[in-house]
Amino acid sequence: MTHDLSTYRYVVVAEGQFGPLTSKTANSAVRFIPDRVVCVLDSTHAGRTVQDVLGFGGATPVVGTIEEALRMGPTALLVGIAPQGGGLPEAWRPMLRTAIAGGLHVVSGLHVHLGDDAELARLAAERGVRIHDLRKPPADLPVSQGKARLIDAYSVLTVGTDCNIGKMTAGLRIRDALTERGVKVGFAATGQTGILIEGWGIAVDAVVADFIGGAAERLVLRAAEGNDVVLVEGQGSLVHPGYSGVTLGLLHGSMPDAMILCHQPTRQCPYGGGNAYSWMPLPSVEQMIALCESAIAPLRPSKVIGISLVTFDMDESAARDEIARIADLTGLPVTDPVRFGADVLAEAIQRGAEGKGEGVKG
Repeated sequence: MTHDLSTYRYVVVAEGQFGPLTSKTANSAVRFIPDRVVCVLDSTHAGRTVQDVLGFGGATPVVGTIEEALRMGPTALLVGIAPQGGGLPEAWRPMLRTAIAGGLHVVSGLHVHLGDDAELARLAAERGVRIHDLRKPPADLPVSQGKARLIDAYSVLTVGTDCNIGKMTAGLRIRDALTERGVKVGFAATGQTGILIEGWGIAVDAVVADFIGGAAERLVLRAAEGNDVVLVEGQGSLVHPGYSGVTLGLLHGSMPDAMILCHQPTRQCPYGGGNAYSWMPLPSVEQMIALCESAIAPLRPSKVIGISLVTFDMDESAARDEIARIADLTGLPVTDPVRFGADVLAEAIQRGAEGKGEGVKG
């Protein structure tokens, strides 16, 4: 559950997929640990900067080969994308061999565990480097017993109208805003990228279904230690045909006091699988609020108390108009926490935490 990654300087592999929506782990590394990203490897964008490709991240270079990356002095290779199916593309094997031979540790969020690959494990042992599989869950997870509802800290889960819609980013931005206000915050990382940034957590999408709730419960209990607020990184969406199972397990296991809903106004159908989900329209914000609140209602009362939008593909005027429209429609604080800051969401959570402190646990 804990990974010693804080000293690594990364070459981030995003081969053929580096972009605003297609390289979630790479993008989050650039955004949240930029001082530890030496370069990004993607031959289709070689010679450009991460700023050129993503619109943020500054002058960090994009290179075309692992040999070029090694000359820049990284200490680890980070797998920054998730190929379809989560497996290891065979075309990557020579690159990984070269990286390990060059003395790089390997950090991977793939569903397949690189540390279990006989060839790569042997090469790593010979070279004296480590392979960190961020998606490898603990072997002793319990079934959830609802213990997360009993913590003194105020717990907030990010939920979404879809997957890959900024739940982790919203949580981290809110965490930073609360910390600036002097609030003690624990962030419970539930995916490989959150684990990379925080250095601990459990990738709940790699947990056997019966134990997803137990994993969430364990994370919440740990994150609550010594903290006033727990922010739980959400996964998937209750309405996503491919990922709703992990979302419901996380919701019921974390037993949040409240939720922040994440939404992209321009998105029309669920993300992933090319056009596999084009047949399904996404629910409206109002419909999704009702769905999330009703899904947790039999276990405890929990309300959506704020909305986080993704508006990178809208001009500023249109983004601000949409924020105002949804705020007027729902009566809730709304922002794009990357573009306009997370203060209004932090304020809502701080009010909730103060209210819980004055009340009685459910």
